[in-house]
Amino acid sequence: MKITLKLYATLGDYLPANAFENTASIDVDGSVTPNTLIDKYRVPRELAHLVLINGVYCAQPERDSAVLKEGDTLAIWPPVAGG
Repeated sequence: MKITLKLYATLGDYLPANAFENTASIDVDGSVTPNTLIDKYRVPRELAHLVLINGVYCAQPERDSAVLKEGDTLAIWPPVAGG
């Protein structure tokens, strides 16, 4: 199935080669979770600070159990420093 993966700021370096403007359309298995993709694309978990599925926050304890569906968008931001 296809989903959209968005990695922002410094995390953009972890996107696949076909990414455009911090976004990649990727094919995944039917039972993939946010942490499955975080690990697959080698994003350090401590840098996956803000994780959203279709614009809805996915808390750390849910990242191993929330199963993504066809057409979902997974967006990830690193921690932000400063004011």
